[in-house]
Amino acid sequence: MTETTDYTPPKVWSWNRNNGGRFAAINRPVAGPTHEKALPVGRHPLQLYSLATPNGVKVTVMLEELLAAGHSGAEYDAWPIRIDGEQFGSGFVAVNPNSKIPALMDRSGPEPIRVFESGAILLYLAEKFGAFLPTDSTRAECLSWLFWQMGSAPFLGGGFGHFYAYAPAKIEYAIDRYAMEVKRQLDVLDRRLAESPYLAGPDYTIADIAVWPWYGALAKGQAYDAGEFLGVADYKNLQRWTDQIGQRPAVKRGRIVNRLSGDPAKQLHERHDASDFETRTQDKISPEGG
Repeated sequence: MTETTDYTPPKVWSWNRNNGGRFAAINRPVAGPTHEKALPVGRHPLQLYSLATPNGVKVTVMLEELLAAGHSGAEYDAWPIRIDGEQFGSGFVAVNPNSKIPALMDRSGPEPIRVFESGAILLYLAEKFGAFLPTDSTRAECLSWLFWQMGSAPFLGGGFGHFYAYAPAKIEYAIDRYAMEVKRQLDVLDRRLAESPYLAGPDYTIADIAVWPWYGALAKGQAYDAGEFLGVADYKNLQRWTDQIGQRPAVKRGRIVNRLSGDPAKQLHERHDASDFETRTQDKISPEGG
């Protein structure tokens, strides 16, 4: 292993605003809003404030799957929240005090209900509509994989992804440590999918909806440009599952909602009606915020 300069932590940590890295300008060690900004509210009971990161895609896929299954009450407005500081606006912080996307407001009842954290939103919607959450003995398996994803993804994103793709310097120890853990996670999934069509068993559930945006993207080399580095093609069962889910029409729709970058043909900045997928009008809001 390459030698690195020794670092001795100070007795009391202090914030260095210029510590480098892609998100150094917006990261901070305190919570709460930085500015006043109200959130828009559309005509549907469900109001989603999000971005097409893996955590955001989970929820838009879930909503599109519910609509495809005939749950008309799952109609929603999806508003983009850019993680360049918009997540610290007063309106968004009121919906999610943790200032992370996605966040959901359910206005279908007498009092609005806020739901934050992507796994909590999936579970809330599954219970609300009675869909994609087993009621038989596989329910425990489904919830186990749902919470597996919530606990594992930070090692992939904040761990491997940060040090491999975003950190201002390549640190061999950090990349090796997190690459080993991500490889282990891929093996966990591949072994499970060797014995079951889906993560919870024979049926597609919120467990698959939660895991696919993170590990499906990784399996196809679409995350951190690390596919070859991690040898993702070797995980044949994971590849099969990834392809199978990726062909679902609701998944194809959900993955482009609130997407503001990449191929313009795969972006739908705001979503207010099913017809938006056909018209793809981009004059409502631009990627730069105009």
